[in-house]
Amino acid sequence: MAFLRSIVFSAVLLCLVHSAFCFYLPGVAPQDFVKGEVLEVKVNKLTSIKTQLPYSYYSLPYPAPKKIQDSAENLGEVLRGDRIENSLYVFKMREPQMCNVVGKVKLDAKNAKEFKEKINDEYRVNMILDNLPLVVPIKRNDQDSTVYQLGYHVGLKGQYSGSKEEKYFIHNHLAFTVKYHRDVQTESARIVGFEVKPFSVKHEIDGKWDEQKTRLTTCDPHTKHTVMNNNSPQEVEENKEIIFTYDVDFQESDVKWASRWDAYLLMNDDQIHWFSIVNSLMIVLFLSGMVAMIMLRTLYRDIAKYNELETQEEAQEETGWKLVHGDVFRPPINSDLLCVYVGTGVQFFGMILVTMIFAILGFLSPSNRGGLMTAMLLVWVFMGIFAGYSSTRLYKMFKGSEWKKIALRTATLFPAIVSVIFFILNGLIWGQKSSGAVPFGTMFALIFLWFGISVPLVFVGSYIGFRKPAIENPVKTNKIPRQIPEQAWYMNPAFSVLIGGILPFGAVFIELFFILTSIWLNQFYYIFGFLFLVFIILVVTCAEITIVLCYFQLCSEDYLWWWRSYLTSGSSALYLFLYATFYFFTKLEITKLVSAIFYFGYMLIASYAFFVVTGTIGFYACFWFTRLIYSSVKID
Repeated sequence: MAFLRSIVFSAVLLCLVHSAFCFYLPGVAPQDFVKGEVLEVKVNKLTSIKTQLPYSYYSLPYPAPKKIQDSAENLGEVLRGDRIENSLYVFKMREPQMCNVVGKVKLDAKNAKEFKEKINDEYRVNMILDNLPLVVPIKRNDQDSTVYQLGYHVGLKGQYSGSKEEKYFIHNHLAFTVKYHRDVQTESARIVGFEVKPFSVKHEIDGKWDEQKTRLTTCDPHTKHTVMNNNSPQEVEENKEIIFTYDVDFQESDVKWASRWDAYLLMNDDQIHWFSIVNSLMIVLFLSGMVAMIMLRTLYRDIAKYNELETQEEAQEETGWKLVHGDVFRPPINSDLLCVYVGTGVQFFGMILVTMIFAILGFLSPSNRGGLMTAMLLVWVFMGIFAGYSSTRLYKMFKGSEWKKIALRTATLFPAIVSVIFFILNGLIWGQKSSGAVPFGTMFALIFLWFGISVPLVFVGSYIGFRKPAIENPVKTNKIPRQIPEQAWYMNPAFSVLIGGILPFGAVFIELFFILTSIWLNQFYYIFGFLFLVFIILVVTCAEITIVLCYFQLCSEDYLWWWRSYLTSGSSALYLFLYATFYFFTKLEITKLVSAIFYFGYMLIASYAFFVVTGTIGFYACFWFTRLIYSSVKID
């Protein structure tokens, strides 16, 4: 067992040191294809960074199979709005095809309007082949390299030469490139790349239309006539007939199957300023170390000075944190609510820690679509036992006796608030007929996870926690509360709380940019090694800033530290939401009201969760600090 633990620890350490090159454990087993074997292309959702509302592929009148079949989806995929379905695009391994006709569609007024709306909102079509998403390669002008964009645009807007009228053109011809890595011994191959170059071309028919035998004059495999950019584009207008076609080419590649995701994960390498991230983390670590040193030296002198006092008169002449020893552990106002929030924070902390460990080990790689969100939900549910235990232990210390009430509030308060926001947003998305709307079946699954697993586990944890002996305070509490002297302006609760949230936010705001970019600009996030380091620094920063401000508060003879310790580091969530607002107006191009509500709704949920986590970290740090200092001095 010890050997196994050492292996796991070494693997985690290796990921942290080489976070940019964290190893990859694929979400699926590799599949070998022989020459001529059928490759089925699956279509996924239509996505747009301008609306953030996904739609299923067949919400537009694309040619469809006689029977549309949904692929098996996990919970995370459904919540992400993924709708993976079969298509008419069928390849044969290592057998190039030219100008295959998919089908013909005649647009009515409604269909033409839908295409125009999607083109105007810059929607992209997503497809999947052997679990690899379709990408459009784009050559950089400034350097000899290629970047990849997920999916291809439904179409584009443009003007005919000599005309100022703007027209809409659809991408109806797709030139696919499938890259494969061949096994020399078996002659089988594995797919390592799936690229496309879309074209808009007004196809012309040679003779009458026959879906099986029709020959096109605009592209013909018999005459080797391929689609070029100089072809007349296909306009989107009512009563127009659109013929959908595709080519497929196969290219042998030196990239091995285990490394086939590298190109996808390096999409935004130019935007990832590694030096800035590391530099910021080092600055935060340095500041945290300085704060810790100052606090330890100051406290050491205080404790030594107080313990050297020999008479009661000398002690009475002293001022500072020792004078409030009879009130410092007095239960706060709304102590029940504090217990609930602390328990919820422990649940979130456990979820983040466990999920991140699995992520840096590679089990939640981007190839496992929806795996990260599914894991977070499941770990959150099972962490309910720790939430119940933590909240009830604190509740019993406050001399509480109704542990079932606390358990019920811990199990329902945070999920209920989030559920209200979630249902409102889901209703708005449902009204837009978006695939991002969560189906009723998934709703039922979420409710079952909540009431069927999470709530019982919270009660189990609460029962275990309440059976434990109550936590004893290091000093006795006076029956009559001490008068709190008038405080300086900089010790005002609102001011100190707002100041306390700046440093924890500063520890994460650079990484926050990349996280928001991956979520709202439809890009992959994979640098979990750096994210884990940022999380550790966040924990240290929350703890230290709360301890410092708590110490200053006690020195001012203000003993109401319980809630303030929670709010001090928890206020960083306010800065997170403000940064999300800044990001919305500076980086996103969202113009629709529903999309804006969707964005701010989910960022409100994220900020609320961040408040609960950071607040709990600060509370426990201050709780440990106060118990430590008051147990270190002689109280007469």
